[in-house]
Amino acid sequence: MRNVKKLVALACSVVLTAGIFAGCSGKSDDKGSAGNDSKKDVTIDIFQFKVEAKDALEKATKEYTALNPNVKINVQTVGGGEDYGAALKSKFASTEEPTIYNIGGTQDALDWKDKLEDLSDQPWVSNAFDGTLDSVTLDGKLYGMPFNQEGYGFIYNKDIFSKAGIDPASIKTLADLEKASETLDSKKADLKLDAVFALPGKETWVTGLHLSNVAFSNEFKSAKDAFDAKQIEFKYNEQLKKLLDLQIKYAFKPDKTNKSINSVDYATQVEKKFALGKVAMVQQGNWAFGSIDGVDADLAKNIAILPMPLEGVKEGAIPVGVPMYWAINSKKDADTKKAAKDFLNWLYTSDKGKEMIIKDFKFIPALKGYESEALQPSDPLAKDVLKYSNEGKTMPWVFMGYPTGWGMDKLGADIQKYISGEITWDKLVENAKSTWSEARTK
Repeated sequence: MRNVKKLVALACSVVLTAGIFAGCSGKSDDKGSAGNDSKKDVTIDIFQFKVEAKDALEKATKEYTALNPNVKINVQTVGGGEDYGAALKSKFASTEEPTIYNIGGTQDALDWKDKLEDLSDQPWVSNAFDGTLDSVTLDGKLYGMPFNQEGYGFIYNKDIFSKAGIDPASIKTLADLEKASETLDSKKADLKLDAVFALPGKETWVTGLHLSNVAFSNEFKSAKDAFDAKQIEFKYNEQLKKLLDLQIKYAFKPDKTNKSINSVDYATQVEKKFALGKVAMVQQGNWAFGSIDGVDADLAKNIAILPMPLEGVKEGAIPVGVPMYWAINSKKDADTKKAAKDFLNWLYTSDKGKEMIIKDFKFIPALKGYESEALQPSDPLAKDVLKYSNEGKTMPWVFMGYPTGWGMDKLGADIQKYISGEITWDKLVENAKSTWSEARTK
C-alpha cells in the first residue's frame, strides 16, 4: 500500500478468508457489465491514488472505451509521496470534481458521504468476500467497491539469506529476527550489502500506519473497533519499540546518522536498495513487486514475505486487508454515473477485465469469480499473501479505523522525531494517547 496515504482512516479492515478463491463466479460479457446501452457521450474523470496501478488502469480504460465509444475516460494519479487525501479535497474544491475516486474505511465514508453514490444494487456486490464491505456501509447503504486485497511484512531476498546461512522458516520470534539481523550485519561485506534493512523514515504511512498496525491489531479486533475507540491503551508499545529499534539499528543511514533515516523514501528503499540487492529486508507489501520487478526481474522471482514479530503476541501472522475503495461522485448526472458504475463492474467481473486485474494490475482480488487456474496471482509476494491467508495466519488492518490523519500526521511524525532523537519513546506514547483522544472528541 504505498498507496495508502492520508485517506487511510482508511482502510477498513478485513483479512483474506481461507476460502479466498472459493465461491461462485459472476460472469458477464466484455461489452460492459451492467449494460452500458446509453448512446449519450459521457466523460468519466478518475482521480486515484495507486501509482503502481496507473499504467494498468490506463490500459483498462482504453479497452473499455474501445467497446463503448460514447465513453471518454481520463485518469489522474496522485500518490507515491504525495498526499492523496489533501489532493482529493483540493480536487473537490475546484470546478473539476472527479467522477470516480478513492476512499478508505468508515471515517472516509463519513467524511465524504454527501459526495458518495449508493452502490448497493451493483452486480459485483454479491461476489464480495465476507467483511470486505463492512467499513464502507453506512445506514444500510454501500459507498465503496474494494480495490483488491493486500498483505505486508518484511520482504526478504532469498538469495542473500541463503548465502548468509539463514533459514527463513526459523524466524518466528523477535529474538529470531534479531539473530538473523546480527548474522546479516556481520557478513555485510561478503554479501555486498549497505545495510540489513532499508527503513523509509520519510514515509509516515509505512511507520505510522503499517508498522503501528502490528501493535494495534493486537489491541483491537477490527478497524471498526479502532474507529469506535475513544482512547487507546497502546498496550504493546514496548514491543513495537523493540521492533522499530531493531530496524533503526541495522538500517541504511545515508550519512551514517539515525536522523538521515528520515530522508529515505519508498523509491530509495525499494528500488535503489532492495531491488539492487543492497539490503536484505524491507518493510513493504505485495504491491511492491512491480517496482522490484521493474529494476531486476531475476531478483524479483526470488523474494518472499516474513511476518513482523512482536514479543508475546500472535506469531507468524501478517496484516492483510483492503487498501482502498472505488467510490462514485453522487453529484454527477445520471448518464455519467451509470457509465462509471458499468466501467467498474466490467473491470472486475468481465472475462477481459478479470484477466487484466490479475495480469496487468497484479491484484489479489477482493471478489469471488477468480477461481480458474488462469486467474491465480503469479508473483511470489501475492502467492505468499494467499499462503498466509489460507493458513489463517493474518491480522486485520486496524489502521483503517484510526482517526483521520492520526497515523501519518501525529504518530508517524512522532516516530520520525524518535528516530532522530528529538523525543523519547515515552513522550511518543504520551502524545499518541492524547492526540487520539483529542481526535475522537471533535
